[in-house]
Amino acid sequence: MRKTAVLALLVVTVVVLARWSASSAPRSQVAAAEKLKQTEAEFLQAALDRGSAGYMSYYADDAAELPNGADAIVGKANIAKTMAFLDDKNNRLTWAPVGADVSSSNDLGYTWGNYEFRSLDRDGVTRVERGKYITVWKKQPDGSWKVAVDMGNLGPKQK
Repeated sequence: MRKTAVLALLVVTVVVLARWSASSAPRSQVAAAEKLKQTEAEFLQAALDRGSAGYMSYYADDAAELPNGADAIVGKANIAKTMAFLDDKNNRLTWAPVGADVSSSNDLGYTWGNYEFRSLDRDGVTRVERGKYITVWKKQPDGSWKVAVDMGNLGPKQK
């Protein structure tokens, strides 16, 4: 009888620990995904405050940019050469994540959402482009998240 009680207690303990262990992993992933969304907001603020320098401060050295309708750009230094438009006060790039997820190992994740780019054309008329993006983030040895791959494309034509 005592063996049965001990066995039952052991089974209950294993089941409770298994459920606790399974439920704690997703919570850590949810927290990491929320951290990525927060990092994305800080990334945007850095770009708004410091232009291309702020924008590029969130890129890994070996990052890749996959621009709409153009060849891939590999390497932070090469990508930086294409970001000078962020330093023009007549240009404003904003974006907001809609979703985020992180790998079970919490070292790779992605955010995706919508962006808007406002600029002035030659006649001083505001031009607005809207689209969607996905950013792949990689956790760095210091615990920070850096952009590993970024890609955006235009949305449907605005009426």
